[in-house]
Amino acid sequence: MKNKMLSQSVADNILSMITIEKRFSVGDKLPNEIELSEELSVSRTTLREAIRILAAYHILEIRRGKGTYVTEKVLEQPRDLEQLSGVKVNAKDLYEMRLIFEPEAAYLAAVRGTDGEIKRILDYGKRIEDEMKNGEDRTRDEHSFHKAIAQATHNEFMNKLMPILYQAISKGVVLSTQSEKAMKDTLVDHRMIMEFLEQRNAEGAKNAMRIHIMHAIKELNIE
Repeated sequence: MKNKMLSQSVADNILSMITIEKRFSVGDKLPNEIELSEELSVSRTTLREAIRILAAYHILEIRRGKGTYVTEKVLEQPRDLEQLSGVKVNAKDLYEMRLIFEPEAAYLAAVRGTDGEIKRILDYGKRIEDEMKNGEDRTRDEHSFHKAIAQATHNEFMNKLMPILYQAISKGVVLSTQSEKAMKDTLVDHRMIMEFLEQRNAEGAKNAMRIHIMHAIKELNIE
C-alpha cells in the first residue's frame, strides 16, 4: 500500500512538471530513468510504476526502445481550473493568497512530506541560492521550490492553487532584483524554511514561511 501511495505521489510530481512547471510540452521526451529517478529521489522501480499510472491515463506514451513521451491528453484541464489559472489579480491580492496558504503548506510539508520530497525541496533551495549569488534568473527554481512544498502536503487542492501563486512568485522575483535588502532577506528566509523542514519542525517551518512572505510584502512595497 505504501509503495502504491509513493508511486501515485511521484506520478503527481511528474504531472506537475508538465502542467505547472511547464518543463515538458506535448511531444517532448522525458529524461531517462536514471536521471529522473535521481531528481525525484526514488527508485527506478517506483518511477516505472508512476510512469505506468500516467500512461494508463494516456498522459504519457511509452515507446519501446525509444523512451517516454508527453501526449496531447495532458492538455485536457477541467474548465474551472483553467478559469482559476487565468485570473488576473494584483500583487497585493496575490501576496495575501500566499500569506493565507503557504505557511500552512510548509507546516503540512514538515509533517507529511516523504524523505525524498523534503530532499527535493532542499535541492531546489540550494539551486536558488547559487542562482542568486551568481546573478542568474531563479524564477523557474522558485516556482519549483514552492511547488515542491505544496506537493509534500499531499493535499490536492493546495497543488491546484499553485498556478495562481506562481504569478505572485514571479512578480516577487522581478521586484526583489531591484532591492539588495529583499535579496538578502530571501536568502536568509529560505535557509530558515529549509532548516525547519529538514528538522521536521512544523511550527518552525510555518513561522519561517510567514516571515518570508511578510518580508517580501514589506521590502517590495506591495500595498
